[in-house]
Amino acid sequence: MSNRITSLFDIKYPIISGGMVWCSSWRLASAVSNAGGLGLIGAGSMHPETLREHIQKCKAATDKPFGVNIPLMYPEVEKIINIIIEEGVKVVFTSAGNPKLWTKKLQENGIKVAHVVSSSKFALKCQEAGVDAVVAEGFEAGGHNGREETTTMALIPSVRKVLDLPLIAAGGIATGGGMLAAMALGAEGVQIGTRFALTEESSAADQFKKLCIDLQEGDTMLSLKKVSPTRLIKNDFYKEVQDAEDRGATSEELRELLGRGRSKKGIFEGDLKDGELEIGQIAAYIDDLPKAAQVVDDIIKEYNDKLNEIINNKPLF
Repeated sequence: MSNRITSLFDIKYPIISGGMVWCSSWRLASAVSNAGGLGLIGAGSMHPETLREHIQKCKAATDKPFGVNIPLMYPEVEKIINIIIEEGVKVVFTSAGNPKLWTKKLQENGIKVAHVVSSSKFALKCQEAGVDAVVAEGFEAGGHNGREETTTMALIPSVRKVLDLPLIAAGGIATGGGMLAAMALGAEGVQIGTRFALTEESSAADQFKKLCIDLQEGDTMLSLKKVSPTRLIKNDFYKEVQDAEDRGATSEELRELLGRGRSKKGIFEGDLKDGELEIGQIAAYIDDLPKAAQVVDDIIKEYNDKLNEIINNKPLF
């Protein structure tokens, strides 16, 4: 399997593990890279020197390409950028901010840059900013989402229609069938979060993982829309947020309710009652916690099997 995404990142398969807060440690990133995909370390939940440690451990654990995801709203983003350059990381995925701010500096230091968007409008801004690839993420995804609430199936063809750059699909993809659907709509690779968050190598708490594989359809909702739209599992914290929003709480009041360390409390420490529990809709489909390499192998096998089924079937019309 070779296309513009595999060539751009020098990987075997066009599968990227999302850089998720409290899930995407060096263990997960190196495991995905060793399996032929592109593993990302999630810088959004790390202090700068913690990120340096994870980068160094990832380099020791794999000789394959890996990258770092940086939310550009991160308060110490300049320190993060400098560490990435100093450590010789070759791939950066940016999100939650203006891609024009850091793309040129990263590329001047030999780093390939992809930026995550939620609309065709922002995809075009990425192209103007000179990024190497775009990730178009539908609102099925876990964690922070775009305000447009456009689904992946609607978003990918719309972005493909206006974009010349290599395109990666994200949001609600966890299987080879999902990958095939995204590719049929114009994507050249997939970024997968939830499926990799629910693996052995994910750094999320066991309590969180076990809760997620028992989720049913409708157990997650997009919330915190006045602050930053975030897909959450329905727990006591979610209900607090919804009650506050229903009574017309301001964005300042919601930020105070959110406080600091709420996602760490939920995802990393396993407080299933009062923690902020971020996961994608596709969690309702997942019922196991395999190794990351098994996930990659299963996706590729199912992709090829389903593609062969389509090719070998008679035309429908």
